[in-house]
Amino acid sequence: MDFTAPETWGSAIYLWIVPIVLGDAIFPPIPSEMVVITGGALAADGHANFWLILFLAAFASWLGDMAVFMLFKRRISHVLDRWSWGRRIHRGIHEAIAKAGRSSTYGAIIGARFIPGGRLATSSAAGIANVSVRGFSLCAGLGAVLWAVWQVGLGYFTGSTTKLPFWASSLIGVGVGLVIGVVVGLIVTRRRGTRSPVDEPYDGDVPQPE
Repeated sequence: MDFTAPETWGSAIYLWIVPIVLGDAIFPPIPSEMVVITGGALAADGHANFWLILFLAAFASWLGDMAVFMLFKRRISHVLDRWSWGRRIHRGIHEAIAKAGRSSTYGAIIGARFIPGGRLATSSAAGIANVSVRGFSLCAGLGAVLWAVWQVGLGYFTGSTTKLPFWASSLIGVGVGLVIGVVVGLIVTRRRGTRSPVDEPYDGDVPQPE
């Protein structure tokens, strides 16, 4: 199997987008941007359907946001504390909130996904703050569409303008997106603290992470 051949990636990219973008909702280091941008580059090369890539990316982003939001809104996030890996994820969520802030405004729900860790922070903070399900769902959906358009469009633009192999266009797109995200993240988070500013209701039967 030739992993540099666009035909190889074009037939598999649809299967990767949903689980990777969905997983990124809880564990931000998962490279969802790379997969979605690669999808855009493949679309520019004629080896993937642009609109299907866009739909899958937006749907997976919205679904992941809703999962995190409901986890905290229903006060069942302590379930994570039953396993060591879950406690690490739980601590990571609060670290993301500490860095990105606890804002649960509708504007933050839409826009924070464009900074590192912002998607996880706003979804969990909105759940803790008891934002309405309908309001969060609509804003998360709009944010997911905007994010998908940006990521897929970035891959498509680099692929169609550079005329390089899809993997090279993908790397360029990821680099550009990473630089922009880091700059925006530094501007937004430079005054944040190191401790999560939110407190969750505590279930006394479940041990808290150390």
